[in-house]
Amino acid sequence: MSLVAVVLAAGQGTRMKSETPKVLHTAAGRTLLGWALESIAGVAPDRVLVVVGYGADQVAKTLPEKAEAVLQQPQLGTGHATSIALEHLGELNDSDVVIITNADMPLVTKELLSTVVDGVGDSAGVMVSTALTEPFGYGRVVRDSDGNLARVVEERDATVAEKALTEVNAGIFAFHGGVLASGLRSLAPENAQGEYYLPDVLPVLLSGGYRIEVVKADPSEVLGVNSHDQLAQAEAVLRARLNRGWQREGVFMQDPDRTYIGADVQLAPGVRLYPGVHLEGSTKVEAGAVVGPEVFASNSTIRRGARVWYSVLRDADVGEESEVGPYASLRPGTEMGSRSKAGTFVEMKNTSLGEDAKVPHLSYMGDATIGERTNVGAGSITCNFDGYEKHETVIGDDVFIGSDTMLVAPLTIGDRAVTGAGSVITHDVEDGALALERSDQKDIPGYAARREQQRHQDAQTED
Repeated sequence: MSLVAVVLAAGQGTRMKSETPKVLHTAAGRTLLGWALESIAGVAPDRVLVVVGYGADQVAKTLPEKAEAVLQQPQLGTGHATSIALEHLGELNDSDVVIITNADMPLVTKELLSTVVDGVGDSAGVMVSTALTEPFGYGRVVRDSDGNLARVVEERDATVAEKALTEVNAGIFAFHGGVLASGLRSLAPENAQGEYYLPDVLPVLLSGGYRIEVVKADPSEVLGVNSHDQLAQAEAVLRARLNRGWQREGVFMQDPDRTYIGADVQLAPGVRLYPGVHLEGSTKVEAGAVVGPEVFASNSTIRRGARVWYSVLRDADVGEESEVGPYASLRPGTEMGSRSKAGTFVEMKNTSLGEDAKVPHLSYMGDATIGERTNVGAGSITCNFDGYEKHETVIGDDVFIGSDTMLVAPLTIGDRAVTGAGSVITHDVEDGALALERSDQKDIPGYAARREQQRHQDAQTED
């Protein structure tokens, strides 16, 4: 027996009102399609086929190596999409199992899919249903007088009595391959949409004496995303699942409802997260680190014992026991050594900060290498852009950069050097030297009195 998964991902999602294909909208750090593929991976299929249509090339580029894209063009319904997938597979026999799910259902768990696959035993197939208090838009499950499955009718084709039914088609099916192929050949587009509906194979198979099992799922697990409000609902559920999982792994969250952790983020036991934390992409936080409140970190590493608060990190690496913030911005390429500091209103880009080095406040360090134990005074900046190209500043170990120093790159400041406050440094500074660049101070005695006298004279002239 082989298990084949077919993920239907061809729709545009017009209610999203977006040029982005619906299945590529993200929730909790992963696309809707990505979530669907993760749940499918939990049943270990031998092959995974993703039926693409709207934005086919864009969707296909996001697929993992194992998944195969199958083009549905034109898009003539779920039955048509499934038929195209089976044509791509070639001949199937009755021992093969095909599971079909939708790419816009990010909350489906591998446990539910395992139940569906396991249910295809003596039965010809399995469908998943759920009960909704407001079933508008969903296909209704129609049962016979004995309570057995009879068919599924779409909203547009349903009678008034059928629209009153609350059991709906959840959009997940599994069939023996040969049986499914035979049933699909009997479909006809005899409905308001003029499409081939996958659920229409159910009465065909039932009339042929086959048995179809129905698995009932919790509504929250089979929520389909067709609009931005439903996307937000799905993200809230996913975020709660992720946060509960991390809490069970030993991560402290003061307010899980205000903690946002992407699906691919890695957290160590002992991490402490405070409200307003957003961790995205490949961000990794090591044990003992304290993050938040109000931190956005994307594709960044926050190492053991570091403290980051009220700050933004993008592709940055914060060293062990280092401190970032409040109100710091670490841009791509920033690497901080152990026990270093990027303090209040500090911005760094493509800069390496050595161990025990500090940029405490109100400074910009760009395209710079800063040595160990160096201190950069308030208001200092690297002037790294000449209007055409970026240039590098190299600052040695144990350097003291005076407040309000302008470091005009390209520039090298030697070990143990000092720059005077308010200096504009345009030439390299040798080891241990003091570099000053400022005009001599000039005092004008009696200036305040003369200024006040002039003010009175001007006032009398105006009168």
